[in-house]
Amino acid sequence: VQLVESGGGLVQPGGSLRLSCEVSGFTLDYYAIGWFRQASGKEREFIGAVSFNGLMTYYPDSMKGRFIISRDNAKTTVSLQVNSLKPEDTAVYYCAAGSAWYEPKSYEFRYWGQGTQVTVSS
Repeated sequence: VQLVESGGGLVQPGGSLRLSCEVSGFTLDYYAIGWFRQASGKEREFIGAVSFNGLMTYYPDSMKGRFIISRDNAKTTVSLQVNSLKPEDTAVYYCAAGSAWYEPKSYEFRYWGQGTQVTVSS
């Protein structure tokens, strides 16, 4: 079972970024996929999740508006679009596969990727 994030890097404030999560070793259709981030010295933060079939997404109120999650089960990838990036978005971004997509808890995500660094700076 493997999840591999990609697409991170250095981006200027106000810019956009599209992160990808490539999954292998399990059937993507059976899992919800969540995105998280963790800034240096801070706790991990939940960004949002997409349902098993990709038709429904959930974002906590603090993340609504600039983050968009989508998935393509045929291509075994899940994407996170981040718009209007701010310096405070600097963090390592992770994807995870789990059993819940609506108001999920971290422990409900069984498999995790290694993360991709996003740095927002001018």
